[in-house]
Amino acid sequence: MKGIKKSLTEEYLYLDFSHQVEGCVFPLHTSVTLFLLSYCDCKIFKVCLVLTRESTDVKLLSVLSQDVEIRIISRRELPPIVQNCRLPAVVETPDNFCRAGLAVVLRHIIQKSCEADLSKKEILELLGFKKTCLKACAEVSQWTRLCEITIPLAIENFLKESFDQQPTIPAEILQLEKKLSEPVRVHNDDKLRRQKLKQQKATRVGPSLAQEKIKSRVHGQETSEDLDSSSRSLELHVALSKLTVQEEPAAPSREPSYIRKAKASDLPPLEHVFAEGLYFTLTDIVLLPCIHHFLLIICKKLSEKLVEFPLLAAWYQRIQEVPGVKTAASQCGIHFFQLPELPSTSDEPHPNVNEAPGVEEQNEPSFIGGPRPTMTKLMEKGIEAVFSPHPCPAWTLDWDCLPAAVSPKEGKMSSDRALRKQQQLNNLVYMVANQAKPGDRIVDFCSGGGHVGIVLAHTLPLCQVTLIENKELSLIRAKRRSDELGLSNIWFIQANMEYFIGMFNIGENSACAWWTWTEPELLKNMATPFK
Repeated sequence: MKGIKKSLTEEYLYLDFSHQVEGCVFPLHTSVTLFLLSYCDCKIFKVCLVLTRESTDVKLLSVLSQDVEIRIISRRELPPIVQNCRLPAVVETPDNFCRAGLAVVLRHIIQKSCEADLSKKEILELLGFKKTCLKACAEVSQWTRLCEITIPLAIENFLKESFDQQPTIPAEILQLEKKLSEPVRVHNDDKLRRQKLKQQKATRVGPSLAQEKIKSRVHGQETSEDLDSSSRSLELHVALSKLTVQEEPAAPSREPSYIRKAKASDLPPLEHVFAEGLYFTLTDIVLLPCIHHFLLIICKKLSEKLVEFPLLAAWYQRIQEVPGVKTAASQCGIHFFQLPELPSTSDEPHPNVNEAPGVEEQNEPSFIGGPRPTMTKLMEKGIEAVFSPHPCPAWTLDWDCLPAAVSPKEGKMSSDRALRKQQQLNNLVYMVANQAKPGDRIVDFCSGGGHVGIVLAHTLPLCQVTLIENKELSLIRAKRRSDELGLSNIWFIQANMEYFIGMFNIGENSACAWWTWTEPELLKNMATPFK
């Protein structure tokens, strides 16, 4: 078929499976992933639901399309590389390259869906402007952490709490409501705000987005009618332009002088249409199953609280009008319901929203480089750290006798930087080689292009080396070099550090130090110093 591109590698998608409620699979990370598969109509992965607890009597109601192969397995049946990771995870055959973590896996599903079917290019729009939606790892982006980790966990705890007592509204939901009330910033912000000013001058008074309903012809289907196109908000018009079938507008005439000369500080702010601003993105996909279950409980047990979340309620109703969302949701056991009509509210946010902590990025005010801050943090965790000179400063690898692919020069860097990298590798390889024993597991955290890990895998063939890196392109370059060398003792894991739960004997991070340990729980506590 034209536009279809056959995938060369077989990929398995592993998802946790704890239980199913009215067709919706839990935990929420799994529900989110299944929803994206359905929305993208993606059938290229072999899906395995991994039981979170042993059970011999498991019945799975239909999820996804009948064309998608789904198996239920135990954790013991996972490939060894996946057993070292928290799910969800995707593995390429021959089981030495794994992607783990919700954001990483979802972004991969979008990219593979477009590669497999070139006619689905519009799905790439889910990745947002410059394709960076949820790309920043949760350790450095509080927004990614909120959407990927804390909101799903908070909603699951909220659902458990609601079974036998009056649940408490999660602080994370208050954060999200507050986020939706903040002005939207986009790359063509000034132009859109001037258009909004012109619209406001023409209509004098316009409805807020929280009170609007979408009226348009969405892929040939009429949606609810409430406002005519002249009174529809600018933000909604811009958002719909990507989601609806519309005639091309006439070329705009020159703006009036009072619009062109208006100061930026006098321009009206843009309001949220979707979670990240004006456009439907991957973030909305992640939040939909979570907010659906939250609002369901609110309406059943805490209906008086619904008025505190007008923006979330409006978002929930608006997202149902996105083409393909209702169909995809119903296949995954998410059945939309009609929210009760909210009383009209003032523009002032609810007091609880003001109390919610923000999700702005936080930067360390006084960063101090070098090894000593890292050692201090280790000692605070009860781990002894000793600062000492190199025991054998003259020791060096014989780079001229090593295969070319081992050298950092093969890692896309300048000759001067490659020379400095070789000097760094001399120190690290010496230290690890003197500690390692046959059969040891060595982990290169934040491995980048694999300069350290590849040298270690080549010089220590009896050890298993694992490279962990969040940046996909860096890890792909490392795998190409490894394949060229024919290394069979190396794994590649694209994930944030907290998604790695495997045991290891020696851990290494070229940015700070090397250490030996075997307890993954202490590694979790050590994650911050080593990022």
